[in-house]
Amino acid sequence: MFHAPFQPLAGRVALITGANTGIGLVTARELALRGAQVFIACRSVERAQAALEKIRSASDTARTPQVELLALDLGDFASVRQCARNFLGRGLPLHLLINNAGLAGSRGMTASGFELAFGVNHMGHFLLTQLLLDCIKASAPARIVTVASRAHIRVTGLDWDALRQPTQSRTAIAEYGVSKLANILFSAELGRGLANSGVTTYALHPGVVASDVWRAVPWPLRPLMKLGMIGTEEGAATTLYCAASPEVAQASGLYYDRCRVKMPSSAGQDKALAAELWKRSEQWITDAS
Repeated sequence: MFHAPFQPLAGRVALITGANTGIGLVTARELALRGAQVFIACRSVERAQAALEKIRSASDTARTPQVELLALDLGDFASVRQCARNFLGRGLPLHLLINNAGLAGSRGMTASGFELAFGVNHMGHFLLTQLLLDCIKASAPARIVTVASRAHIRVTGLDWDALRQPTQSRTAIAEYGVSKLANILFSAELGRGLANSGVTTYALHPGVVASDVWRAVPWPLRPLMKLGMIGTEEGAATTLYCAASPEVAQASGLYYDRCRVKMPSSAGQDKALAAELWKRSEQWITDAS
């Protein structure tokens, strides 16, 4: 579990996507227990309600952790926009956005017209971040943390046409890698754009975690994949490090693995590719508005 020192979190507001299960749930619990006001943004309201109760019951003090639910389907731009409106309507600052939600092994397209993994893991988070960015900048110092994966190392580039088509591979693992490369490129480009703003960005590999991200991988591959994977408590450590450690308060746009800076793949370091992804992502959300 996370043992590095935390920055003080009392009075800080955090929003975490996909925090009803897995490393997102652990992250939300740890931030809330340390005084942050936490919003968990989840597609399944029923499962999120259960997560709220888990977090609220985790405290061994008289203080009940502050945690609330926001409905969010990252594959549907209308849902993303409504989620942002619901949060902004509260009139709160936002000191910490954690783009944690993700899926792997699912095939198809999102409601907004993207390959499923890319649409959920990148495009949904890209739009959510854009909608909340003014609030985040006004709340500086603030951080934006994006959970990526070492799966990006198998990807050498982005096929722009394939990103707007249904999943092609049988297991959808190749497309998952593409979406994780997009996460790293997005976080780095976002960091460059936010230079000197007081907002810092972080991408990370959480480890190969036995979590619900693999829920759509078919039997019998799923249990075989989970052999040797780490648990969610250990898997949340690098997210928490990027979110709350004073050691990285001045760093931005970097990629982390096991709470240390690590160089991403050559494609993950490609500034031209990152700029092109940003340009196209902006155009796609504009076209859909």
